[in-house]
Amino acid sequence: MAAIRNLTILVGLLAAIVTVPRPAAAQNLTTLDLTTADADFAKRMFAGTVPKPKAYACFVRSYDAEHLAQHPLQKVSVMKLLISAEKLDPKEDKVLEYSFRLGVNFRDRPGNFDSSGECGHAPTVRNPDSDPPVATGIDFECDVDCDGGGVTVNLANSDASIIVKLPERIRIWKGKDPDEAAMSALMAGADDKVFRLDRADPSQCVALAYDRKELAALRHK
Repeated sequence: MAAIRNLTILVGLLAAIVTVPRPAAAQNLTTLDLTTADADFAKRMFAGTVPKPKAYACFVRSYDAEHLAQHPLQKVSVMKLLISAEKLDPKEDKVLEYSFRLGVNFRDRPGNFDSSGECGHAPTVRNPDSDPPVATGIDFECDVDCDGGGVTVNLANSDASIIVKLPERIRIWKGKDPDEAAMSALMAGADDKVFRLDRADPSQCVALAYDRKELAALRHK
């Protein structure tokens, strides 16, 4: 009888554990909730626009001589960030997929350098069971394929700016040349860890366009 009683207690405890409500962040949202939350964040990122089918946000910072003189260890003289979002499969996808392109100029190296990668879903619809965790206060962790490093980004200044943080490094290429000879890296240095970029007209990011279609889209925003 004691064994039966213990088994009954154990079953009851297991049932209680299973029925404990999961944290709100981990609960499944309805399709309507997902769509609304996704659109609300997109309006912040794209200054009131919801991607139909694709949207772009451009953020730029050009550091003047005075700033560079005050930060002699800073290697970056210009940084541009182009954030885009779209539903890769409009018939199946419920939420947007974000990606990024980063443009960099250096104070002591000639030429234009850039990088690109994926950022995943908006923080408002990120699934804790399938999406990688992101630190508090960070909207996206954007990564370059094949262990190419990446950046973290988050909106700031009432969404008029974006903060780009370089945890370690990000792989970059010179002049959109995919060859290994053109590949290098922007390393996180004493004055090259955190960058505040300001929202700009998408036309200022045309150098980061992939093709003629994107070029036209950025020029006519």
